[in-house]
Amino acid sequence: MDHVPAATQPAVTLAPTALEAMIRGIFQAIGCDETEADDIASHLVASNLAGHDSHGVVRVPRYVDWHKAGNLHAGRKPQVVSDGGSFLLLDGQLGFGQHVTKQAVAMGIERARQNGAAIVALRQTGHCGRIGTYAEQAIAQGILSIHFVNVAGSVLVAPFGGTERRFSTAPIAIGVPLTDRPVVLDFATSAVAEGKVLVASNGGKPLPPDALIEPDGTLSGDPHTLYGDYPQVGPRIPGAGAGAIRAFGDHKGSGLALMCELLAGAFTAGGCAGPTLTRGCISNGLLSIYLSPAHFGTEAEFQRLGREYVDWVQAARPVEPGTPVKLPGDVEAAYRAARTRDGISLPADIWEDLRRTATTLGVAVPAV
Repeated sequence: MDHVPAATQPAVTLAPTALEAMIRGIFQAIGCDETEADDIASHLVASNLAGHDSHGVVRVPRYVDWHKAGNLHAGRKPQVVSDGGSFLLLDGQLGFGQHVTKQAVAMGIERARQNGAAIVALRQTGHCGRIGTYAEQAIAQGILSIHFVNVAGSVLVAPFGGTERRFSTAPIAIGVPLTDRPVVLDFATSAVAEGKVLVASNGGKPLPPDALIEPDGTLSGDPHTLYGDYPQVGPRIPGAGAGAIRAFGDHKGSGLALMCELLAGAFTAGGCAGPTLTRGCISNGLLSIYLSPAHFGTEAEFQRLGREYVDWVQAARPVEPGTPVKLPGDVEAAYRAARTRDGISLPADIWEDLRRTATTLGVAVPAV
Protein backbone atom coordinates (compact mmCIF):
# COMPACT_ATOMS: atom_id res chain seq x y z
CA MET A 1 0.00 0.00 0.00
CA ASP A 2 1.41 3.37 -0.95
CA HIS A 3 2.35 5.73 1.85
CA VAL A 4 -0.15 8.53 2.23
CA PRO A 5 1.54 11.94 2.67
CA ALA A 6 1.21 13.21 6.24
CA ALA A 7 -0.65 16.34 5.15
CA THR A 8 -3.53 14.18 3.86
CA GLN A 9 -3.72 12.05 6.99
CA PRO A 10 -6.09 12.88 9.83
CA ALA A 11 -4.86 14.44 13.04
CA VAL A 12 -3.88 12.05 15.81
CA THR A 13 -5.20 12.21 19.35
CA LEU A 14 -3.21 11.16 22.40
CA ALA A 15 -3.87 10.97 26.12
CA PRO A 16 -1.93 13.79 27.81
CA THR A 17 -0.17 11.34 30.15
CA ALA A 18 1.03 9.18 27.26
CA LEU A 19 2.27 12.17 25.28
CA GLU A 20 4.04 13.58 28.32
CA ALA A 21 5.75 10.24 29.00
CA MET A 22 7.12 10.14 25.45
CA ILE A 23 8.38 13.74 25.63
CA ARG A 24 9.97 13.07 29.01
CA GLY A 25 11.72 10.04 27.53
CA ILE A 26 13.07 12.12 24.63
CA PHE A 27 14.74 14.62 26.94
CA GLN A 28 16.10 11.93 29.24
CA ALA A 29 17.55 10.25 26.14
CA ILE A 30 19.57 13.36 25.28
CA GLY A 31 21.00 13.77 28.77
CA CYS A 32 18.48 15.53 31.01
CA ASP A 33 17.94 14.07 34.47
CA GLU A 34 14.45 13.01 35.54
CA THR A 35 13.53 16.34 37.14
CA GLU A 36 14.69 18.43 34.20
CA ALA A 37 13.03 16.17 31.65
CA ASP A 38 9.81 16.31 33.66
CA ASP A 39 9.90 20.12 33.86
CA ILE A 40 10.26 20.35 30.08
CA ALA A 41 7.70 17.69 29.22
CA SER A 42 5.06 18.82 31.71
CA HIS A 43 5.39 22.44 30.59
CA LEU A 44 5.07 21.60 26.89
CA VAL A 45 2.09 19.29 27.33
CA ALA A 46 0.43 21.78 29.69
CA SER A 47 0.77 24.40 26.94
CA ASN A 48 -1.07 22.11 24.53
CA LEU A 49 -3.71 21.44 27.18
CA ALA A 50 -4.21 25.20 27.59
CA GLY A 51 -4.74 25.59 23.84
CA HIS A 52 -1.32 27.16 23.19
CA ASP A 53 -0.13 24.58 20.65
CA SER A 54 2.45 27.11 19.45
CA HIS A 55 4.35 26.61 22.71
CA GLY A 56 3.67 22.92 23.12
CA VAL A 57 5.20 19.70 21.86
CA VAL A 58 5.71 21.12 18.36
CA ARG A 59 8.89 22.63 19.84
CA VAL A 60 10.51 19.30 20.76
CA PRO A 61 12.42 18.52 17.51
CA ARG A 62 13.82 22.06 17.46
CA TYR A 63 15.05 21.77 21.07
CA VAL A 64 16.67 18.41 20.30
CA ASP A 65 18.45 19.90 17.28
CA TRP A 66 19.70 22.86 19.33
CA HIS A 67 21.02 20.50 21.99
CA LYS A 68 22.72 18.30 19.42
CA ALA A 69 24.41 21.37 17.92
CA GLY A 70 25.76 22.37 21.34
CA ASN A 71 23.65 25.51 21.57
CA LEU A 72 21.35 24.33 24.38
CA HIS A 73 22.55 22.45 27.44
CA ALA A 74 21.18 19.93 29.91
CA GLY A 75 21.87 20.18 33.64
CA ARG A 76 22.14 23.97 33.88
CA LYS A 77 20.76 26.07 36.75
CA PRO A 78 20.31 29.83 37.14
CA GLN A 79 23.65 31.35 38.11
CA VAL A 80 23.51 34.36 40.44
CA VAL A 81 25.30 37.32 38.85
CA SER A 82 24.23 39.92 41.43
CA ASP A 83 22.08 39.72 44.55
CA GLY A 84 20.62 42.78 46.25
CA GLY A 85 18.15 40.98 48.49
CA SER A 86 14.96 42.23 46.90
CA PHE A 87 16.48 41.97 43.43
CA LEU A 88 18.45 39.34 41.57
CA LEU A 89 20.25 39.12 38.25
CA LEU A 90 20.50 35.53 37.05
CA ASP A 91 22.17 33.91 34.06
CA GLY A 92 20.51 30.82 32.61
CA GLN A 93 23.72 29.56 30.96
CA LEU A 94 21.69 28.45 27.91
CA GLY A 95 20.03 25.71 29.90
CA PHE A 96 16.65 24.31 28.93
CA GLY A 97 14.34 27.24 29.49
CA GLN A 98 11.41 25.44 31.07
CA HIS A 99 13.72 24.04 33.76
CA VAL A 100 15.85 27.13 34.34
CA THR A 101 12.99 29.65 34.31
CA LYS A 102 10.90 27.58 36.72
CA GLN A 103 13.78 27.81 39.21
CA ALA A 104 14.24 31.54 38.64
CA VAL A 105 10.53 32.15 39.22
CA ALA A 106 10.67 30.11 42.43
CA MET A 107 13.50 32.36 43.62
CA GLY A 108 11.44 35.48 42.84
CA ILE A 109 8.42 34.09 44.67
CA GLU A 110 10.50 33.30 47.73
CA ARG A 111 12.07 36.77 47.80
CA ALA A 112 8.62 38.37 47.51
CA ARG A 113 7.35 36.22 50.36
CA GLN A 114 10.28 37.44 52.45
CA ASN A 115 10.32 41.11 51.47
CA GLY A 116 6.93 41.88 49.98
CA ALA A 117 8.39 42.59 46.55
CA ALA A 118 11.14 41.29 44.34
CA ILE A 119 12.58 41.95 40.90
CA VAL A 120 14.33 39.12 39.08
CA ALA A 121 16.23 39.63 35.84
CA LEU A 122 17.06 36.43 33.98
CA ARG A 123 19.24 36.36 30.88
CA GLN A 124 20.58 33.73 28.50
CA THR A 125 18.03 31.03 29.20
CA GLY A 126 16.95 28.64 26.49
CA HIS A 127 13.47 29.11 25.04
CA CYS A 128 11.31 29.16 28.15
CA GLY A 129 7.98 28.39 26.51
CA ARG A 130 4.57 29.74 27.50
CA ILE A 131 5.13 32.70 29.85
CA GLY A 132 1.67 32.40 31.39
CA THR A 133 2.90 29.20 33.06
CA TYR A 134 5.20 31.26 35.26
CA ALA A 135 2.45 33.72 36.18
CA GLU A 136 0.41 30.67 37.22
CA GLN A 137 3.35 29.38 39.25
CA ALA A 138 3.37 32.65 41.22
CA ILE A 139 -0.42 32.71 41.60
CA ALA A 140 -0.27 29.27 43.22
CA GLN A 141 1.78 30.90 45.98
CA GLY A 142 -0.48 33.96 46.30
CA ILE A 143 1.99 36.21 44.47
CA LEU A 144 1.15 38.78 41.79
CA SER A 145 3.70 38.79 38.97
CA ILE A 146 4.55 40.77 35.84
CA HIS A 147 6.89 39.44 33.16
CA PHE A 148 8.53 41.29 30.26
CA VAL A 149 10.27 38.92 27.85
CA ASN A 150 12.46 39.15 24.77
CA VAL A 151 14.21 36.65 22.52
CA ALA A 152 17.84 37.52 21.89
CA GLY A 153 18.97 36.85 18.34
CA SER A 154 15.43 36.22 17.10
CA VAL A 155 14.59 39.00 14.64
CA LEU A 156 11.12 38.15 13.37
CA VAL A 157 8.75 41.10 13.78
CA ALA A 158 8.51 44.30 11.76
CA PRO A 159 7.98 47.56 13.66
CA PHE A 160 4.89 49.63 12.89
CA GLY A 161 5.45 51.45 9.62
CA GLY A 162 8.28 49.13 8.52
CA THR A 163 8.66 45.88 6.61
CA GLU A 164 12.08 44.75 7.86
CA ARG A 165 12.41 42.51 10.93
CA ARG A 166 13.53 44.34 14.07
CA PHE A 167 11.82 42.75 17.13
CA SER A 168 11.42 39.31 18.63
CA THR A 169 7.86 38.22 19.39
CA ALA A 170 8.46 39.79 22.84
CA PRO A 171 5.70 38.38 25.09
CA ILE A 172 4.23 39.91 28.22
CA ALA A 173 2.44 38.06 31.04
CA ILE A 174 0.69 39.29 34.18
CA GLY A 175 -0.82 37.04 36.83
CA VAL A 176 -3.27 38.35 39.46
CA PRO A 177 -4.00 35.95 42.36
CA LEU A 178 -7.67 36.57 43.08
CA THR A 179 -8.97 33.75 45.26
CA ASP A 180 -10.98 31.24 43.21
CA ARG A 181 -10.80 33.63 40.22
CA PRO A 182 -7.16 34.08 39.16
CA VAL A 183 -6.56 36.25 36.11
CA VAL A 184 -3.67 35.49 33.74
CA LEU A 185 -2.88 37.77 30.81
CA ASP A 186 -0.34 36.27 28.41
CA PHE A 187 0.32 37.44 24.86
CA ALA A 188 3.03 38.05 22.31
CA THR A 189 3.39 41.65 21.18
CA SER A 190 3.46 40.30 17.63
CA ALA A 191 0.22 39.66 15.75
CA VAL A 192 0.89 35.95 16.21
CA ALA A 193 3.59 34.02 18.05
CA GLU A 194 6.24 32.42 15.86
CA GLY A 195 5.02 29.07 17.14
CA LYS A 196 1.63 29.72 15.55
CA VAL A 197 3.38 30.16 12.22
CA LEU A 198 5.20 26.89 12.96
CA VAL A 199 1.92 25.10 13.68
CA ALA A 200 0.29 26.51 10.54
CA SER A 201 3.24 25.36 8.43
CA ASN A 202 2.69 21.82 9.73
CA GLY A 203 -0.95 21.61 8.71
CA GLY A 204 -2.39 23.15 11.87
CA LYS A 205 -4.64 26.17 12.33
CA PRO A 206 -4.16 28.65 9.47
CA LEU A 207 -2.84 32.13 10.13
CA PRO A 208 -4.95 35.27 9.77
CA PRO A 209 -4.41 36.63 6.24
CA ASP A 210 -2.78 39.81 7.57
CA ALA A 211 -0.51 38.31 10.27
CA LEU A 212 2.65 38.57 8.15
CA ILE A 213 4.09 41.21 5.83
CA GLU A 214 6.18 40.87 2.66
CA PRO A 215 9.11 43.20 1.83
CA ASP A 216 6.89 45.21 -0.52
CA GLY A 217 4.29 45.77 2.20
CA THR A 218 1.85 43.12 0.98
CA LEU A 219 0.05 41.41 3.89
CA SER A 220 0.17 37.63 4.07
CA GLY A 221 -1.02 34.58 5.99
CA ASP A 222 1.40 32.18 4.25
CA PRO A 223 4.08 30.66 6.55
CA HIS A 224 6.51 30.72 3.60
CA THR A 225 6.64 34.49 4.10
CA LEU A 226 8.57 33.87 7.32
CA TYR A 227 10.26 30.50 6.67
CA GLY A 228 10.92 30.49 2.94
CA ASP A 229 10.95 26.99 1.43
CA TYR A 230 10.63 24.07 3.86
CA PRO A 231 9.94 20.31 3.70
CA GLN A 232 6.51 18.92 4.55
CA VAL A 233 7.94 17.22 7.64
CA GLY A 234 11.10 18.66 9.11
CA PRO A 235 12.70 21.83 10.41
CA ARG A 236 11.55 25.37 9.75
CA ILE A 237 14.11 28.16 9.95
CA PRO A 238 12.61 31.33 11.45
CA GLY A 239 13.51 34.32 9.36
CA ALA A 240 14.67 32.32 6.33
CA GLY A 241 11.84 33.88 4.35
CA ALA A 242 11.94 37.44 3.09
CA GLY A 243 9.02 38.69 5.18
CA ALA A 244 8.18 39.36 8.81
CA ILE A 245 5.48 38.92 11.44
CA ARG A 246 3.51 42.10 12.11
CA ALA A 247 3.23 43.74 15.51
CA PHE A 248 -0.26 43.51 17.00
CA GLY A 249 -2.30 46.69 17.33
CA ASP A 250 -0.07 48.67 14.99
CA HIS A 251 1.88 51.30 17.00
CA LYS A 252 0.71 49.93 20.37
CA GLY A 253 2.12 46.45 19.97
CA SER A 254 5.20 47.86 18.30
CA GLY A 255 5.83 50.15 21.28
CA LEU A 256 5.37 47.32 23.78
CA ALA A 257 7.76 45.12 21.79
CA LEU A 258 10.40 47.85 21.91
CA MET A 259 10.04 48.10 25.69
CA CYS A 260 10.32 44.32 26.09
CA GLU A 261 13.57 44.37 24.12
CA LEU A 262 14.95 47.20 26.26
CA LEU A 263 13.81 45.79 29.63
CA ALA A 264 14.37 42.06 29.11
CA GLY A 265 17.21 42.27 26.59
CA ALA A 266 19.28 45.42 27.15
CA PHE A 267 18.68 45.89 30.90
CA THR A 268 19.54 42.27 31.71
CA ALA A 269 22.59 42.49 29.39
CA GLY A 270 21.38 39.29 27.73
CA GLY A 271 21.03 40.90 24.33
CA CYS A 272 18.22 42.27 22.18
CA ALA A 273 16.78 40.76 19.03
CA GLY A 274 19.42 42.61 17.01
CA PRO A 275 21.27 44.15 15.35
CA THR A 276 23.86 41.47 16.11
CA LEU A 277 22.58 38.22 14.64
CA THR A 278 23.32 34.98 16.46
CA ARG A 279 23.54 31.48 15.06
CA GLY A 280 22.10 28.36 16.61
CA CYS A 281 19.91 28.55 19.67
CA ILE A 282 17.98 31.67 20.56
CA SER A 283 17.84 32.72 24.21
CA ASN A 284 15.21 34.42 26.31
CA GLY A 285 15.59 37.34 28.66
CA LEU A 286 13.00 38.09 31.36
CA LEU A 287 12.48 41.00 33.69
CA SER A 288 9.98 39.82 36.30
CA ILE A 289 8.32 41.72 39.15
CA TYR A 290 6.80 39.84 42.10
CA LEU A 291 4.43 41.42 44.63
CA SER A 292 3.02 39.87 47.80
CA PRO A 293 -0.44 41.35 48.58
CA ALA A 294 -0.14 40.10 52.16
CA HIS A 295 2.81 42.45 52.77
CA PHE A 296 1.07 45.58 51.48
CA GLY A 297 -1.67 45.50 54.08
CA THR A 298 -4.38 45.65 51.44
CA GLU A 299 -4.97 41.96 50.77
CA ALA A 300 -8.55 41.78 52.05
CA GLU A 301 -9.60 44.84 50.04
CA PHE A 302 -7.58 43.67 47.05
CA GLN A 303 -9.49 40.41 47.03
CA ARG A 304 -12.87 42.07 47.61
CA LEU A 305 -12.44 44.90 45.12
CA GLY A 306 -10.67 42.76 42.54
CA ARG A 307 -13.32 40.03 42.56
CA GLU A 308 -16.13 42.60 42.56
CA TYR A 309 -14.57 44.33 39.57
CA VAL A 310 -13.86 41.28 37.41
CA ASP A 311 -17.38 39.97 38.08
CA TRP A 312 -18.77 43.35 36.95
CA VAL A 313 -16.61 43.34 33.82
CA GLN A 314 -17.73 39.86 32.91
CA ALA A 315 -21.37 40.77 33.48
CA ALA A 316 -21.31 43.26 30.58
CA ARG A 317 -23.99 42.63 27.96
CA PRO A 318 -22.40 40.29 25.39
CA VAL A 319 -22.23 41.06 21.69
CA GLU A 320 -23.58 37.60 20.97
CA PRO A 321 -26.38 36.44 23.30
CA GLY A 322 -25.33 33.34 25.18
CA THR A 323 -21.62 34.06 24.73
CA PRO A 324 -20.51 35.87 27.88
CA VAL A 325 -17.54 38.22 28.07
CA LYS A 326 -14.33 36.30 28.73
CA LEU A 327 -11.53 37.34 31.06
CA PRO A 328 -7.86 36.58 30.45
CA GLY A 329 -7.34 32.89 31.23
CA ASP A 330 -10.93 31.79 30.57
CA VAL A 331 -10.18 30.38 27.11
CA GLU A 332 -7.21 28.44 28.48
CA ALA A 333 -9.34 27.00 31.28
CA ALA A 334 -11.95 25.80 28.77
CA TYR A 335 -9.29 24.22 26.55
CA ARG A 336 -7.67 22.58 29.58
CA ALA A 337 -10.91 20.96 30.67
CA ALA A 338 -11.79 19.71 27.18
CA ARG A 339 -8.34 18.39 26.25
CA THR A 340 -7.80 16.74 29.62
CA ARG A 341 -11.06 14.90 29.02
CA ASP A 342 -10.77 14.21 25.27
CA GLY A 343 -7.03 14.09 24.66
CA ILE A 344 -4.62 16.30 22.72
CA SER A 345 -5.05 16.40 18.96
CA LEU A 346 -1.92 16.95 16.87
CA PRO A 347 -1.74 17.60 13.10
CA ALA A 348 -0.30 14.58 11.29
CA ASP A 349 2.88 16.44 10.23
CA ILE A 350 3.67 17.47 13.80
CA TRP A 351 3.06 13.96 15.09
CA GLU A 352 5.29 12.49 12.37
CA ASP A 353 8.12 14.86 13.34
CA LEU A 354 7.73 13.87 17.00
CA ARG A 355 7.53 10.17 16.14
CA ARG A 356 10.73 10.37 14.09
CA THR A 357 12.51 12.20 16.89
CA ALA A 358 11.48 9.63 19.49
CA THR A 359 12.28 6.64 17.29
CA THR A 360 15.73 7.98 16.42
CA LEU A 361 16.49 8.25 20.14
CA GLY A 362 15.09 4.82 20.97
CA VAL A 363 12.12 6.19 22.90
CA ALA A 364 8.85 4.25 22.94
CA VAL A 365 6.06 5.81 20.90
CA PRO A 366 2.51 5.52 22.27
CA ALA A 367 -0.32 4.12 20.22
CA VAL A 368 -2.62 6.69 18.61
